[in-house]
Amino acid sequence: MVESDRINEIVQTLKRNRLRTTLTAFGVFWGIFMLMIMLGAGRGLEKGVTRSFAENASNAVYMWTQSTTVSYMGLPRGRSFNFQVEDIQALRDQVPEIEYLCPSCQLGGFRGDNNVTRGIKAGPFSVRGDFPENRFVQGFKMNSGRYINQLDIQEKRKVCVIGSRVKEVLFEPNEDPLGKYIQVNGTWFRVVGTTTVEGAGGEAEEKIQTVYIPFTTFQQAFNWGGKIGWFSITAKPAFSASLVESKVKKILAARHKISPDDPYAIGSWNTEKEFGKIQGLFNGIRILVWVVGTGTLLAGVIGVSNIMLIIVNERTKEIGVRRAIGASPTSIITQIMAEAIVLTTSAGYFGLIAGVFLMEGVNKALEGQDTGMFYQPGVEIGIALKALLILIICGALAGIIPARKAITISPVDALRAE
Repeated sequence: MVESDRINEIVQTLKRNRLRTTLTAFGVFWGIFMLMIMLGAGRGLEKGVTRSFAENASNAVYMWTQSTTVSYMGLPRGRSFNFQVEDIQALRDQVPEIEYLCPSCQLGGFRGDNNVTRGIKAGPFSVRGDFPENRFVQGFKMNSGRYINQLDIQEKRKVCVIGSRVKEVLFEPNEDPLGKYIQVNGTWFRVVGTTTVEGAGGEAEEKIQTVYIPFTTFQQAFNWGGKIGWFSITAKPAFSASLVESKVKKILAARHKISPDDPYAIGSWNTEKEFGKIQGLFNGIRILVWVVGTGTLLAGVIGVSNIMLIIVNERTKEIGVRRAIGASPTSIITQIMAEAIVLTTSAGYFGLIAGVFLMEGVNKALEGQDTGMFYQPGVEIGIALKALLILIICGALAGIIPARKAITISPVDALRAE
C-alpha cells in the first residue's frame, strides 16, 4: 500500500503541469534518441570499413617494385627492376617468421583487364598467376570445385579458377562451369573451380572479376620469364607483420642492389598496420559519440533538475506539513529523487526504444543493397543496457539538488508560505 501510494503521488505530481512535464521529458527523450542514432550509425560505418578488410588476412604485407630514388653501387637513380623467382627461396630461407609467401603476376598490371572469351561471350577480366597459398591470404571462398594446387604448379597445368562475375558473364545461369574451357589472350584453360567473396568495396569487386591460373603456367604462357609482379606475405601468429615487412625489405633491397636509404624503391602495404589505424580511428569515434551523446542527454537531465526545483518551490507548504507531522528527511529525499528518476527513466526509455527501432528499420531497408562503407547499422543490446543504466544514474543526479533543498525547508517557514 505504501509503495502504491508513493507511485500514485509521483504520477499526480507530474500530471499537475502536463505541458511542463512533457517538454522536460522530451529533452531527455531527444538526448537518448540521438545517442542511439549516433551509436548505431557509427557501428554501421565501422562494420562497413571492417568488412572491406574481412576477406584478406589481417597480418598480411604486400610488396611491389618501384623506381629507385637513390643511386647506389654505381647504378643511377630512377632505375626500374623486378622481383625474380630466385627471391622466393631466399625469403623462405632467411625469414622464418613468414607463414605464407605468395608471389603473384597479373596481365596488364594492377587491375589489368584482358579479353577472356568463351564462344561468342567475352569479358574484360583480370588474369592472375598465383600459388596455392594465395587463397589463405586473399580469404575468398570456393563456390565449387577446387583452387590451384601444387601439382598444377609443378606440371604447369593449363587450369584456372574463376570469380563469380566471370562465371555469370561467360556461362549460362544454371550451367556448371567445371571442366569447361575458357580462352585468355589466345590460350585455353580448363575451369577447375569458382570463387566468391562476402566482403564489399573495390577489392571485393575485383576478386569476383578475376581469373586465377597457376603461377608457373602464367609465366610460360605469357612470356614473363622469371619475373614476379608482387609478393603477398603473411606473418606467423607469434610475429608481427611489421617485423616481417622490415626483414623482407632488407633482403630484397640487398638482392636487387637497392640503397638502404631508399624508402621508395620497394612499395608495400601492411594490412596489420592499416587495420590498427582503422581500429584507433573508430575507438576515437566511439569516445566522441559517447561524449556528444551523453552531453546532449545531460542537457535534458539539467532540465529535469530545474523542473524538480520548481516543483519543490511549489510544494513548499506541503513539504513543511509533512515535516511537521514527523516525516523524516530520508523520506522527503526519497520522494523527490524518485520523481526525478521516474521522469528521466520513462522519457529516456522511450527515446532508447525509438532510436533502436529506427536503426533496425534502416538496417532492414539496406538489406541486399551494396552500401559500400556502411553496413548493418544498429545498436547492440549491451550498449542499450549501458545507456539505460546511465539514464537511471542521471535521474538520481537530477533529483539530488532539489531533494537537498527540500530538506532544508523549515516546517514553520513552510507553513507560513503561500
